[in-house]
Amino acid sequence: MLSLSAFGLNAAPKKIKIAQFDGAGKQTSVVEVDKLVKTDDEWKKQLSPEEFYVTRKQGTERAFTGKLNKNYADGIYRCICCGTALFDSKTKFDSGTGWPSFWAPIAKENVKNLSDNTLGMVRVENQCSRCDAHLGHVFEDGPKPTGLRYCMNSASLKFEPRQK
Repeated sequence: MLSLSAFGLNAAPKKIKIAQFDGAGKQTSVVEVDKLVKTDDEWKKQLSPEEFYVTRKQGTERAFTGKLNKNYADGIYRCICCGTALFDSKTKFDSGTGWPSFWAPIAKENVKNLSDNTLGMVRVENQCSRCDAHLGHVFEDGPKPTGLRYCMNSASLKFEPRQK
């Protein structure tokens, strides 16, 4: 009898660890959760066409068109697909590139890095650790203290004002 694992398929969802944050942006715990996996049809029911294109098909919104590019309100940026906390407004800066930019993720567990060799160059793609949503790319031309620029798509994020 053939096993699903022989083909790289598992019957049980993969478990991952993510950091959880309350509405004030305070880390409450690191928990083990099931990887969130849905079909394209399920994602299409949940997301707008642009959100689906960017997050599920590794698309990019046009520069200076995203709803969160010039948002400087105090709060947390969460994954549009699964709600995982990704970035804190305290690390957001105006990079002049036309996309929301941050110098660090809210927690290393919540944003994963992958090699991206598309477009004839080597880049580092960022994805949500929980649901594999494409977020954007990270570059080494950001401000101190990290020197990094996480260049994100607004369509991948939802903003949650900080609770006091």
